[in-house]
Amino acid sequence: MQSPLNIVASPPLPRLTLVLGAARSGKSAFAERLLAGHAGTRIYLATAQAGDAEMAARIAEHRRRRGPGWRTVEEPLDLPGALRGQTRHDTAVLVDCLTLWLGNLMAAGRDVPVSAQGLLDILPLLAGSVVFVGNEVGAGIVPDNAMARAFRDHAGRLHQDLAAVAGRVYLVTAGLALTLKDDCPT
Repeated sequence: MQSPLNIVASPPLPRLTLVLGAARSGKSAFAERLLAGHAGTRIYLATAQAGDAEMAARIAEHRRRRGPGWRTVEEPLDLPGALRGQTRHDTAVLVDCLTLWLGNLMAAGRDVPVSAQGLLDILPLLAGSVVFVGNEVGAGIVPDNAMARAFRDHAGRLHQDLAAVAGRVYLVTAGLALTLKDDCPT
């Protein structure tokens, strides 16, 4: 039996798509399949940093799964700048992932609301399609420390702001994608 992620029939990509899900929900693989039919350049804009062996193994697994048809750009902090530099009319960019980006910003002492607004501000200027992947982190218990609560709040706000402007929004759980929003003409 095929996995539901293997049989995604990808509709044409809108300018902006948001794919949310929990850790190991299948959201990254689903997002990659959304771009599988794109005839132009496919760019994987990675925000992860290999800070330890386990994370290096995760990054290697993502690269192996994507295969050779992708160009990878790594940018842990300046996501708006990387998007400005990579999007063209014939490109589709997959940003994986927003929550790692937020964590990187917090660890670097950056002003997260200002950085998030910078991302939102450049979206109307981008020429190609962009698919954002983010971890849905607000469905559990309230974290017991201020930093974890701030991270959860930053992620929730950014996801809401992106969902408001995205043409399509998906929630992936257990390898199954649920369309939450589809404002794209068919």
